[in-house]
Amino acid sequence: MAKDLSNLSPAPGSVRKKRRRGRGLGSGLGKTAGRGDKGQQSRSGAKRRAWFEGGQMPIHRRLPKRGFKNIWREEVQEVNLRDLARLGDVEEITVDLLAERGLVRSAQRPVKLLGMGEVDRKYTISVTAVSASAKAKIEAAGGSVIVPEPAPPRGRLAKKTERV
Repeated sequence: MAKDLSNLSPAPGSVRKKRRRGRGLGSGLGKTAGRGDKGQQSRSGAKRRAWFEGGQMPIHRRLPKRGFKNIWREEVQEVNLRDLARLGDVEEITVDLLAERGLVRSAQRPVKLLGMGEVDRKYTISVTAVSASAKAKIEAAGGSVIVPEPAPPRGRLAKKTERV
């Protein structure tokens, strides 16, 4: 016989008879109703907190309180001298040019020039910071490095006398 909306029934064995707990010893689930004899779980309303670990020191108390991720940390973008060869015939290099050519991700974040590689031409480079070895190699090739003065600290970090 074909199934249609007029003769639907559950699959065999999928529907079980409801267990009537605590209804006499003959039912098989009388007296303690399957909860065991005594203890916290046998009582009404018995439920432990989801994070309860049986009395052992819980994870949120075992882990240290100290340490943090500094939200003011500035991620410095690094450029090596060997990467400057990818710029082609350019004499003046700025952070904007490095970002435009894909050597750094953003012109807004600080850029530090590092000394890995050699310099074969005269460059005038303007970056946020430069390593001593990179500066020496560029100046030896006849170029120059311009590093702007950092802005003076403001607010809480400024010296007390300057704040007045």
